[in-house]
Amino acid sequence: KPEAALKVSLIGQLPPIEKMDATLNTLAAVEHLSLSSNAIEKIGSLGALKHLKILSLGRNNIKSMAGLEAVGDTLEQLWMSYNNVEKLRGIATLRKLKVFYFTNNKVADWAEFMKLAELVSLEE
Repeated sequence: KPEAALKVSLIGQLPPIEKMDATLNTLAAVEHLSLSSNAIEKIGSLGALKHLKILSLGRNNIKSMAGLEAVGDTLEQLWMSYNNVEKLRGIATLRKLKVFYFTNNKVADWAEFMKLAELVSLEE
């Protein structure tokens, strides 16, 4: 049952997942959601995921961190490597974030990484 699953892995789907839509709302108990290696461009529909601790979005086409504020009180790990993110705007809303993987994105201004100093729980 999707509503009871603690870990959901939809990695490299064919055809690839293109958007995070309202179907995610059925995953009410999920703690670990893996949507890596798809074609997602925008983070969204996370509001119903009240227990989400680990979100894996690596190897997509995501351009912005917008949409993560919905899981700001629970998210502990965010895996976002190999996307197209240019700015870390909104990262401070992830108050419990301990692990942040973010290699191979499009950040051009090193000052963006200063925003990570606001994440007091960040370990790696």
